[in-house]
Amino acid sequence: MDKITPEQRSYTMSRIRSKDTKPEMVVRRHLHALGFRYRLHSSKLPGHPDIVLSKWHTVIFVNGCFWHRHEGCKAASTPKSNVEFWNAKFDRNVARDREEHAALEASGWHVIVIWECEVKQRIGFLKEEIISGNNSNSTTRQMP
Repeated sequence: MDKITPEQRSYTMSRIRSKDTKPEMVVRRHLHALGFRYRLHSSKLPGHPDIVLSKWHTVIFVNGCFWHRHEGCKAASTPKSNVEFWNAKFDRNVARDREEHAALEASGWHVIVIWECEVKQRIGFLKEEIISGNNSNSTTRQMP
């Protein structure tokens, strides 16, 4: 049972951002400091990637662990109320992510997924990931 009213829950959920989140901003600032220039949320690409590095033919998704179901992460818990709704929603999110990544890969894009819980620990590998991804056959990677 939810501890807050439906109105409070609605307000809380309405405040959740899909763009310019704190983890995304950390990644963007780091990329800019490294000299990378990029586009944001391109509507021309499947999935509207958070960051598009056209020169490197690389896209970066900064995924929230809760919404995109990061396996093994404590933030990927399921709410206790309306469980069927949430499970269906999360399943759709994960399936959509897979389809979008596959479409990007089929178009020759290198896809990097950075999980919200890993941003601070993994940010140092980003430059190498972008550069090495451009020279390999494998296109989808999560940060090591």
